[in-house]
Amino acid sequence: MPFLRPDAPEFGALERRLGWAPSGLGPQADGQPEGRQRVGSPAMERTDPDTTGDELTLLSQFLDYHRATLVQKVSGLDRHQLGTKLGPSGLTLAGLVKHMALVEDSWFGKVLLGREEGEPWASVDWDADPDWEFHTAVDDEPEELLALYADACERSRAAIAEAGDLDRVAANPSRRGEPFNLRWIMLHMIEETARHNGHADLLRENIDGATGE
Repeated sequence: MPFLRPDAPEFGALERRLGWAPSGLGPQADGQPEGRQRVGSPAMERTDPDTTGDELTLLSQFLDYHRATLVQKVSGLDRHQLGTKLGPSGLTLAGLVKHMALVEDSWFGKVLLGREEGEPWASVDWDADPDWEFHTAVDDEPEELLALYADACERSRAAIAEAGDLDRVAANPSRRGEPFNLRWIMLHMIEETARHNGHADLLRENIDGATGE
């Protein structure tokens, strides 16, 4: 099925085995418990979410967990490997990373806060190429893709902090005029990131045999 931007007309029709991040790291400078990476860290270290906590904290931790999983799935690969396709599909790891950077900016920046899209998205002719991010990602260097995604995730975390309340209604509704709240957006982002991580599993194993959680 095609990959849809949140504002697309069709929306609503809608190098080795990688394990858990190490625990027992000792107390952190920001006061977080032992073994817990600060939610919002640009390091994108994958850490098991807490088993108890308030809803906003747990949703943030699960989303960060899946973000970090995607980063791990593409780590250590060169541009050619990130552009490798599997069978008749046009999907690549490079395309997944760039797509998820777009999705982060679209949902948390444009939909939630009502902000204008920044670059590289603002100047794209989406009518000419609705899947521009997938098609152009294969020409990007790995460090550029990872920086694009990390920066988008940081903007998303800042947007969540600014909204502050899971019941906060987004600035932009669906194309049917139905309101989104922050809770719905975060649940959707967990679902979408996790779903694409499944695609990344298959693509990475096809490239070098690496598998993982």
